[in-house]
Amino acid sequence: MKSIAASLVFAAIASARQITVYNACPFTIWPATFTSAGGQPSYATGWAANEYTAVTFTVPNQWNGRIWGRRDCNFASNPGPNSCIDGGCNGGLECDQSTGTGVPPATLAEFNLDAGGVDYYDVSLVDGYNLPLKITNNVGCGEPTCGVDLGPNCPAALKGPYDSTGFPVGCKSACLVDALNGNAANSPNCCSGTHDTPQTCPSSGVTDYSYFKDNCPTAYAYAYDDATALFTCSASSGASYTVTFCP
Repeated sequence: MKSIAASLVFAAIASARQITVYNACPFTIWPATFTSAGGQPSYATGWAANEYTAVTFTVPNQWNGRIWGRRDCNFASNPGPNSCIDGGCNGGLECDQSTGTGVPPATLAEFNLDAGGVDYYDVSLVDGYNLPLKITNNVGCGEPTCGVDLGPNCPAALKGPYDSTGFPVGCKSACLVDALNGNAANSPNCCSGTHDTPQTCPSSGVTDYSYFKDNCPTAYAYAYDDATALFTCSASSGASYTVTFCP
């Protein structure tokens, strides 16, 4: 019986992946996770991360989810999705497991692990930017990154929100602006409606695409950036991943 129990424990460990979230920013942020499929991580869905601190947790081997950071949060006086200047979520500090996907603009680290024997992962600016971010791993696979602060030089129509000093802590995507204006249903910026294929939604039709892509060439700047922004790693490598804010 002991050997069977030990085998079960080993199998459980082997079926989990390790993810480390490191805050290299010189200020506190509030990282968050949201699971689309595969089961919940072994850690809270949101926490406070002081500067230069890391948290390591496990996720199921076939985890599909996202990780992002939140800025300038106050959960005591304003609980819920508006607790933070950007990136806030339903649930407050710990994001709701069903609806707590985060309020854009927010830079996303996205994972779809062991999908047909392949890990897919990326850094996404599709919903806008709020923090520099990089994904690294321990097996030598590719490392997507957006290491530039896109806030200060963000195009005027996309810039913001702003902190209490007037500094821009975000840069919206053109799709997000369309969504805020109620124009996302049929938008070349969102690749929606009559623009819902790679052929009908070229990057040339996305407003200010070049600003995001020139600064962060290995990140998704719009929905169909797969060729330059979707990274893969063999699931058999059992990679551990590190998400670093302000790399």
